[in-house]
Amino acid sequence: MEIKPTESELEILQVLWKMGEATVRDVHEELAKTKGAGYTTTLKLMQIMDEKGLVERDTTSKTHIYKALFSQEKAQSNALDKILSTVFEGSTSDLVIQALGHHRASKDEIDAIKNYLDQFEKNKK
Repeated sequence: MEIKPTESELEILQVLWKMGEATVRDVHEELAKTKGAGYTTTLKLMQIMDEKGLVERDTTSKTHIYKALFSQEKAQSNALDKILSTVFEGSTSDLVIQALGHHRASKDEIDAIKNYLDQFEKNKK
């Protein structure tokens, strides 16, 4: 059975991906900058995430330290698959055109996309 984080769990994972590892307080303080969730809500969510296997909790010290077990790449892949199948009816080109048409990509990002497409073409031959 594949684990799929909820939106709130993804917000916590984003903090952990950025910090590497953190206490509940660290995560709560980071989330409090943009959300109004209480400390006990953050604690409970992180306990549930530990039970689900999304995070790992180190209990060797008084203050428990959490780190993400669910990778950012896996979360991005899951989200992209869902958007591609439900919103774009499986059309990769429609998704890319929409993304590039509505969000200004930097020169570096466009160069990276071109390089990826060049590599993709070379691998198809």
